[in-house]
Amino acid sequence: MTGRTDMALEAHQRIKDTEKCSGGIQSELFEKEGMKISRIKVCSKEGEEAIGKPRGTYITLSAREDWQADSEGVEIAARLLGSLLAPLLPKEGTVLVVGLGNRYITPDSLGPAAVDKIIVTRHLVSKMPSSFGGMRSVCAFKAGVLGCTGVETAEIVKGICDRVHPAAVIAIDALASLSTKRLCRTFQISDTGIVPGAGAYNARRALDKNTLGVPVIALGVPTVVDADTIVADALQDAGAAVQASSLPDLLVTPKDIDALIEKSAKVLGYGINLALQGDMTVADMEQFLC
Repeated sequence: MTGRTDMALEAHQRIKDTEKCSGGIQSELFEKEGMKISRIKVCSKEGEEAIGKPRGTYITLSAREDWQADSEGVEIAARLLGSLLAPLLPKEGTVLVVGLGNRYITPDSLGPAAVDKIIVTRHLVSKMPSSFGGMRSVCAFKAGVLGCTGVETAEIVKGICDRVHPAAVIAIDALASLSTKRLCRTFQISDTGIVPGAGAYNARRALDKNTLGVPVIALGVPTVVDADTIVADALQDAGAAVQASSLPDLLVTPKDIDALIEKSAKVLGYGINLALQGDMTVADMEQFLC
């Protein structure tokens, strides 16, 4: 049983001890402030085929187990996320932040919740340059889902890009993982774009440089795990033979997902603000957002 995952780290772990991992993929693992960071680079067509993901860089920040227990853990995670994100963004120009997902379904509401934490400045920079000209121009949008809007997310975002002409797009979405231990604890950054809905068996048109015409940086947090994966893990722990499950397309999420989404969204939003607005403090951000 292979299970499904949106995490490059997990996809790489699947193949790193097999012949498929003979080349085309570079990886490194290091630690900062008690949090593990993995950087995987897919460098060739062979690497793409082996890992099942497009060529590019995938960075995973794994927070400590109790990161959400206090404000310090949230701030450390946000600061590290911002430092990892900043080098992937263009130095100048407007950045469009897009929150993907359905705000009415809690495990899928990460994108809209994170957008609520973004400091939007495009209108301030353009209308009051004397006061806000030193800030990066940022705009944000909650894209919704096809079932609520009747419009493909890629079409909506492309329309905004054609009007706003951003230098880059940051797309935020909930992901699926192979491990319950990674749910709402790992943060993935990639420079390859994203396919909305892929984690919930409902893949839509991709958001990437080919479709939008500008670089697309994808940020995500796993909020669900396939039920088949949980069954397989339980059988393996019990020493039983693992066989294919007949469970339907069932996704499982933590019981405290409401609180975890709020904390995860804060890390993503604050991390993006730190990457875009330089030395802004968390206190500064909270003044803008209140």
